[in-house]
Amino acid sequence: MLHIQLVVEHKPRADLGRCLDYGATMPRIPTSDSSAVTAKKTKTAAKVQPVRVRDAEATQKRILAAAKKEFAKNGLGGARVDIIAEQAKSNKRMIYHYFENKEALFKRVLEDAYVDIRTAEQELELGHLNPKTALETLIRFTWNYYLANPAFLTLVNSENLHKAKHLKKSDIIPVISRSLVSMLETILRRGEEQGIFRQGVDAVQLNITIAAIGYYYLTNRFTGSIIFECDLMAPDKLQERLDFNIETILRVVCKQNDS
Repeated sequence: MLHIQLVVEHKPRADLGRCLDYGATMPRIPTSDSSAVTAKKTKTAAKVQPVRVRDAEATQKRILAAAKKEFAKNGLGGARVDIIAEQAKSNKRMIYHYFENKEALFKRVLEDAYVDIRTAEQELELGHLNPKTALETLIRFTWNYYLANPAFLTLVNSENLHKAKHLKKSDIIPVISRSLVSMLETILRRGEEQGIFRQGVDAVQLNITIAAIGYYYLTNRFTGSIIFECDLMAPDKLQERLDFNIETILRVVCKQNDS
C-alpha cells in the first residue's frame, strides 16, 4: 500500500498532463510554465485576429456587391434587405451592424459607384497625351464605362428621383468630383497654350456635356429604339454614336481649323 502512494506522489508531469483531458485536478503549475502558456495563448490570438478582420471585410464586400445589384434593379424604394442578405450569404442583423439601415447602405453603394468611375478616370493618365488625344480618350472612356457598368446609370437615376439627398450627406463625393473638374481644366489649359483649343471653354459644362451625350442615349435606349425605328444597342449603332460623340465634343472645344 505504501508503494502505491509513492508512485502517485511522484507521477511524472507528462502523465499528469494527460489527466487534464479527463477533468482531473491539477497541481499549480510553476510561474515559468504559466508564462509560457500565456505567451502561447497570446500568439494564438494574434494568429486568429487577422482572420476575423478578413472575414469582416469579406462579409462587407459581399453585402455591398449584393446591394449594388438589388438597388440597381429595383431602386432604393423597391430593394429588399432580406434579398440582399440572401445574395450576400449573410443576414439582416449583420447588414444593420455594418451599415445601420437601408438608407445608409444605399449611400455607401452610391459613393462606391462614384469612387469607382473617378478612380478609373485618374488611371487613364491623360497628362502625357497631347490635349486633343487626351480629350478624345476621356470621351471614349466615359462611353465605354457606361456600357460596361449599366448599374452605375441606374443608381444615378435612382438618386436623382430622391433629389440627391444621400449625396448631400457625403463627404467623399465633393472631393472626388473636384478631381475630375481639375483634370479637365488641365487638359483645356494645355490645349489653349498649344493653340489647339479655343479659349474660355468651361470645364464643368464640358464634363456635363460629355456625360450627357452618352447617358441620355443609353438610359433612353428602349424608347429611342421604338421612336427611331432601329436597335440603338446594335454594335454598328453604338459605334456610330461614339464617333458622333467624339466629333461633337471636338467641334465644341477645338478651334475651327483644328477640329
